[in-house]
Amino acid sequence: MNKILVTEFINKQSLDRLNKVFEVYYDEKLWKNSKKISKLIRDFDCLILRNKTIVNKSLLDKARKIKFIGRLGVGLDNIDLKNCNLKNIHVQPATGMNADSVAEYVASCSMSLIKKIPLFYEETTKGKWPRTTIKSEEIKGKNIGIIGFGSVGKKVSEYCSRIGLNVLIYDKFFAKLKNKNKFEFLSLKTLLKKSDIISLHLPLSKQTKNLINKSAFLSMKKKPVIINTSRGSIVNEKDLIEAYNKNLISGFALDVFENEPVKRKFLKKINKKMNCILTPHISGITHQSNIRVSDFIVDKVIDFFN
Repeated sequence: MNKILVTEFINKQSLDRLNKVFEVYYDEKLWKNSKKISKLIRDFDCLILRNKTIVNKSLLDKARKIKFIGRLGVGLDNIDLKNCNLKNIHVQPATGMNADSVAEYVASCSMSLIKKIPLFYEETTKGKWPRTTIKSEEIKGKNIGIIGFGSVGKKVSEYCSRIGLNVLIYDKFFAKLKNKNKFEFLSLKTLLKKSDIISLHLPLSKQTKNLINKSAFLSMKKKPVIINTSRGSIVNEKDLIEAYNKNLISGFALDVFENEPVKRKFLKKINKKMNCILTPHISGITHQSNIRVSDFIVDKVIDFFN
């Protein structure tokens, strides 16, 4: 019987299905103990994880039997793909399974930040009545710039189009995509210039790290709101706060951070007068998406070993 190691949380019903077919070791907090994972991994045929378990060369060298790695999500920057390929280990992300949840998050944050809900809330809870002192706007007709047109970027684009936003796209493969889609494909420079809202949907790589930096903020002509649900290091956090304080942008929503959990050093730069939303990497995690993601990976594991 094949043995499955699950190091982060998974939907219970999906786990029950795994247990009927395989010998499963499940500990949703095991990702915190890399030494224990290193000891356990040599006896397992399959590893299922989210984004906290680090699969590096050292771990893979100990994983003598691993044939399949199932990622309960889409980002793969915590997995050494090069060495997985060398060892003929199949890596399976749950592509598209949490895209609906991310699309709703982006739309919700867009509305909240354009309408200045965080500022209204803060002033109202202080006993003030900022009904006319804070300017609120409608979202309909504004330009949302989607950076990255993968499975999540596509879903966000479709969702935002339905609620009245003009969708602008930047993707490095735009030449292959632009003639097959209804949205407007632009260079990154033009997108940054024309967007009222900018939403990031990119994997973290050497090319995308610090993509949204001081230079990028200076090129934003419409003082947009920034929404990052991809990876924290794609937006330079120091430059982001500076851009907000200099009125280069009008707000931001961060669901991902350079360090997770968020460091106090960064949080000290946030004050209650900022038009911002901070959440703990939950844009793709809802009750429904957890079921879809978990079931998808369990199906793939069963199919693979069959």
